[in-house]
Amino acid sequence: MKWVGSVLFWFGLLVTGSAEAAPVILVFGDSLSAGYGLSASQSWPSLLQKRLTTERKNYFVVNASISGETSAGGLSRLPIALAQHQPAIVIIELGANDGLRGLAVQDMQKNLNRMVALAKQHHAKVLLIGVRLPPNYGIDYTQKFQQVFVAVAHQQKMAFLPSLLNGIETNPALFQADGFHPIASAEVTVLDTVWHALLPLLKH
Repeated sequence: MKWVGSVLFWFGLLVTGSAEAAPVILVFGDSLSAGYGLSASQSWPSLLQKRLTTERKNYFVVNASISGETSAGGLSRLPIALAQHQPAIVIIELGANDGLRGLAVQDMQKNLNRMVALAKQHHAKVLLIGVRLPPNYGIDYTQKFQQVFVAVAHQQKMAFLPSLLNGIETNPALFQADGFHPIASAEVTVLDTVWHALLPLLKH
């Protein structure tokens, strides 16, 4: 039976090797991508992995999102994540916590620009995803905040999704009690929104 063990050994290497060879999609976001208030399997990045498998697209999703993360925090973590995962695609969804804390939009823009540049230096394609702030933050600040994402996308000539929550943000019933994080059933719509923006970056 020695040959059986040998076959199983090599089969194991092949399986492991094929998994490791799959290009990585690195999701780098905050609580909106970390699946705050949901089980891990309900978050849109988890649903993205299922969609990729169903569509027979050979990618492996790594969700490195952290609840409460700011653009500055993301920038400090990104070099290690890029070196560790060597992603083919990086999805950057950060800035919401900068806005909710009223941080300087100029700093947020610099941080996002630097993150995109770092990802490109690692030969990764990048999708930038923005968010919209609640109106109670004032027209002036919310407009400047939203313009940051537009400016970065224009400067970097990259794929861009203006709002992660497009299609659900005007329906309170689709959000948890905090009014900011989607409920589980709404994550499907969030995935659909991301999917349309991500699809042109995927190998066909």
